[in-house]
Amino acid sequence: MIIDEILNYLMERSNYSDVRYMEIEDNSMAYKNGEFMGIDFNKDHGYAIRCVNNSISMGFISTENFDEAKPIIDNIIKKSLLNGKNRINKNGNIKYSWSKNGIKKVENVSDEDKIELLRDNDKLMESLDARIRINSLSDKKVKQIYKNSYGADIKSEYSRIFYIYMLGVMENNEFEQSSEEYGATTGYEYFDSIDLNNDIKNDIKSLKNSIKAKHIKPGNYDVIAGPEISGIVAHESCGHPMEYDRIVGREAAQAGESFIKLNNYPVKIGSDIVNVVDDPTMHDSYGYYLYDDEGIKAKKRYLYKDGYTNEFILNRESAAISNSDPNGGGRSSSWDMEPLARMSTTYIEPKDYKFDELIRDIKHGIYMKNFTEWNIDDIRFNEKYVGKEAYLIENGEIREQIRRPVLETNTIKFYSSIDAIGNDLKFNAGTCGKGDPEQGVEVWMGGPHIRLRNVFMK
Repeated sequence: MIIDEILNYLMERSNYSDVRYMEIEDNSMAYKNGEFMGIDFNKDHGYAIRCVNNSISMGFISTENFDEAKPIIDNIIKKSLLNGKNRINKNGNIKYSWSKNGIKKVENVSDEDKIELLRDNDKLMESLDARIRINSLSDKKVKQIYKNSYGADIKSEYSRIFYIYMLGVMENNEFEQSSEEYGATTGYEYFDSIDLNNDIKNDIKSLKNSIKAKHIKPGNYDVIAGPEISGIVAHESCGHPMEYDRIVGREAAQAGESFIKLNNYPVKIGSDIVNVVDDPTMHDSYGYYLYDDEGIKAKKRYLYKDGYTNEFILNRESAAISNSDPNGGGRSSSWDMEPLARMSTTYIEPKDYKFDELIRDIKHGIYMKNFTEWNIDDIRFNEKYVGKEAYLIENGEIREQIRRPVLETNTIKFYSSIDAIGNDLKFNAGTCGKGDPEQGVEVWMGGPHIRLRNVFMK
């Protein structure tokens, strides 16, 4: 690797510089309606180079020959001498190494074992009369080195496992569909910690029952929302609007803006029992890391605390703009992408209520366990969630299943309606897109069961 040669060359010609090397191996395969769709393998590596003089300049190279790279590096330096924005936080001279590859390492699990997992789940779905069946499995190994001109030297090595299934059922000429995503930063022992068979069986059963169920009468209800819903809410209506680059408009033409404005900060979001956290250091999280892609130590961040906005998600650039210290939010999907302010593991923090206690004093309400559809606007304020598995609640007891109840609300109304939060915590995996060119990074979204009072449902 030529990372030291590149950095030394940059240090002689810049006020600040950093170099990030990434090596990525991706392996994926899928089964669709009883047919194996094949294996896709990709291995890639390269260097992201950043140089700061009068402005911030970035570039990317994939060669290990410095003489071949030198013209590109010289061009990066030349662009940094042009007038422009030049604010970047220079904190961090830490030297550290971390790894997270699990016990049953990716390289020790055969393709035959992976295919068997897909095939068995396809057969299970078929035996339960699923008309549409897609099962996809992927794993990724990453090695990374980050160094900067202030002495940072961070080495990391990790693997991530991802599984998604999509299925559809037909009953009485009516169709319902579902998809679920699973992921962790670990090895293949991850599948010992989840029960895919049971999840698939319950999902198909609830879809069939949903087809037969009735729609609710529109009106105001008390609502219990399950962890899948509290998770997507935390991600979309807290995580994204608290990314600082969205607040100052850097993402406006790409992924949208934020309803949060700096001239009216902090903002009262809702109930004072609500805390929303983003924590990259959570064990086995699909977005787990100990240092971000800019060499900054990761930390647990309270984005909303006691019902108010609290801490932004910052990378080095946005930390400099906001006159703050970076907090480990700089993430990049690949060596040829710049690190942006990104989420990792975002969730509504649990409290003390048991599930039965949340339901006990609801006279007329709805239990919306998960969702089949969601929408939110570009500033992350007006939002809509459509229930997948949902039930009526009458006099403190769960009653018959209902079909596709719809919650249309906004961020302030949603969090202000929360009067009780469960003591459980569950996560779903996902890939969060952002930037131009768009880059997707791995995330967990989760939370406990939560109770909302007197919200409109239809």
